Amino acid sequence: MSTAPFTPMDHDEISAFTESVRGVLKRDWAGPTAAAETGLAKLWRTAAGSGWLELGAEGALGAAVAAVRELGRVACPLPVMDSFVAARLLAHDKDLLGAIGRGEVRVVACAGDGTESQVRHLDAARWATHLFTLPPGGGTAVLRPIERTEDTAGLAVPAWSTATPGAVSASVEVDADAADEAVVLLRLQLGVRALAAAERAHEMAVEHAKQRVQFGKVIGAFGAVQQRTATCQIDVSAGNLLIDDAVRALEQGLPDRLLSAEFAVEHARAAAPRVQLGAHHTLAAIGYFEEHDAPWLFRRVHGDITRLQTLPRTTGDLADILVEGTGSLPARELGETAEAFRTEVRALFEEYADRIGGVGLKQDPELTNAVAERGWLGFAWPEEDGGRGASLAEQVVLSEESAYRRAPVSKALGAVLLLGNSIRKHGTQEQRDTFLPLIRRGRLAFCLGYSEPEAGSDLASLRTRAVRDGDNWVINGQKLWTTGGHESDWVWLAVRTDPDASPQHAGITMFLVPMDTPGITVQQHRALSGEISCTVFYDDVRVPDSRRVGEVNGGWKVITDALAGERISMGNIAAALHRQLDDLLAHVREDPAGRMGPRGSHSRALLTELAVGVQATRTLVAAALRATTGDTGARLAAPMAGVLGGELAERFGQTVLDILGPDAALSASVPGVPGGGAFEYGLRLSVMYVVGGGTNDIQRGIIARGLGLPR
Repeated sequence: MSTAPFTPMDHDEISAFTESVRGVLKRDWAGPTAAAETGLAKLWRTAAGSGWLELGAEGALGAAVAAVRELGRVACPLPVMDSFVAARLLAHDKDLLGAIGRGEVRVVACAGDGTESQVRHLDAARWATHLFTLPPGGGTAVLRPIERTEDTAGLAVPAWSTATPGAVSASVEVDADAADEAVVLLRLQLGVRALAAAERAHEMAVEHAKQRVQFGKVIGAFGAVQQRTATCQIDVSAGNLLIDDAVRALEQGLPDRLLSAEFAVEHARAAAPRVQLGAHHTLAAIGYFEEHDAPWLFRRVHGDITRLQTLPRTTGDLADILVEGTGSLPARELGETAEAFRTEVRALFEEYADRIGGVGLKQDPELTNAVAERGWLGFAWPEEDGGRGASLAEQVVLSEESAYRRAPVSKALGAVLLLGNSIRKHGTQEQRDTFLPLIRRGRLAFCLGYSEPEAGSDLASLRTRAVRDGDNWVINGQKLWTTGGHESDWVWLAVRTDPDASPQHAGITMFLVPMDTPGITVQQHRALSGEISCTVFYDDVRVPDSRRVGEVNGGWKVITDALAGERISMGNIAAALHRQLDDLLAHVREDPAGRMGPRGSHSRALLTELAVGVQATRTLVAAALRATTGDTGARLAAPMAGVLGGELAERFGQTVLDILGPDAALSASVPGVPGGGAFEYGLRLSVMYVVGGGTNDIQRGIIARGLGLPR
């Protein structure tokens, strides 16, 4: 048999259901510390009366996952998803379906062939009446009464049980797809519950860090605590987004819905223990004793994660699916209009296939002209500025596809995002008339004049000075790491015009300065990536006031608006890593066992880690883009995506060396090198991702302060 489709619920319906679950748990489960003393009998009855056990018959997956999340937060193992799966597969038996919904038949589920005389490591079996056994590859699923249980003391509280089932009381033939889906849902329950438990511990750790005073200040002010807290928040946020993606994919019946769920599960498998332990480090001794909730959440997290091993899929682990299959990461569709535009972009890049795909390519004039001729540079601008009001999703498509396909047009796209939008908003009419046409044609060769010897991540402390002299400004100072400064026509230059301003950023002004202006000296440096970056000296550089963009001392707003465009381009890291992942898959698929080892190998485990990291980064980038359109709840997604993506880039490069060995360290100049040299180039480039635009340490500080920790 096959199962019925799921029934999506809207946000308000899920929110209302979640609140009702919280109310029930508050009344019938006294929190994590109740795990050792409170049985599930009363809660199981209440759950039945509240309709939780009818969710499977209704196909209300979103509600079931919401209930599992709340159960995880209070360390409660009520097997809601077990009943959900049983109800879906036994829906043909209306009497039995009603008994499950009323809580008369209380189900725990497991994987097996239905002939087991005993089943070990079961949660909540002491309060269950029946064992539902699923054949992971399809076959006969059986329902058997539980005749006897024996608690097996250990990490889990309430204790796991070994159950002895009786004769078959009901059975159903299940095809391979339905069986696989059922196993995935049970795995998803464990991942969701573990992550939710860890998230609750993390929340308590954050509150503790705001209150606990040591050495004369709250511990949340210490850098180590902030860095750890931010790291845990990234894991939690990415995990919740992956879970939401999985639920959405399952509800919509997407082709890669089970793959989406496996990404959520695998992220939780790795992240939930990290988050839980991070919380314990912050809570310190107070969270070590069982009067506190944290020890019980600890038990729930680690118990649930290890039980994933009892629910194997016949398709294998995530790496097995990727290595032995033909697909890639789950798709992230951005709507009909954007996906239609994606087809156009791909068609253009196919036309210029001989000019794209290499690593470290410089701007290609012919391809840039082709992009410009189609009106894609500045196409989000209004008509009066030469655009067509393209959507944010279309901008994301162009940026992502360019990065994924390694199309050498990044400079032209960067001019739109980093300069064009600010010039439109803050520039004079003369500046708009001069620079916007250049940007639309891809002809504005520019560099960024931001960083200085004493102003890197802390841009507000810049010291390069501009002093007014009639209708001119005289600029003196030094800028560092000016990438492409040696071949640029213009520099987008941030200078200090009020040395006494408080706060510091209030005294900054922006200029667009020709690089051939007398007094500008460029000193070239070659970066680890092979890119040329420059130190630029400004010695009595005289610039007319007409080159000023925005108000005097109003440059911080101009900079902020320019950096807002980075939320679109930040997806380039995720897209570039996605491409590297696909390059790696293409290489190892030529000889899966020879290049990755058998199922269960260390190399395959490493591949799973990389793939999950890339997908997690993509979900955070998507959340950051939603924040751009007004979803303030996702305001921390941008720095979280930057941190995760940057550090993943470093880990990716090193891990590919571990998987493929010395061949992955060869450059593009070597014939037949794996990935066309992308792996060694990506590793060299990766350091830039964690220091460019503000180091990851600073970004974690921003995340920590967003959670309420003090400076």
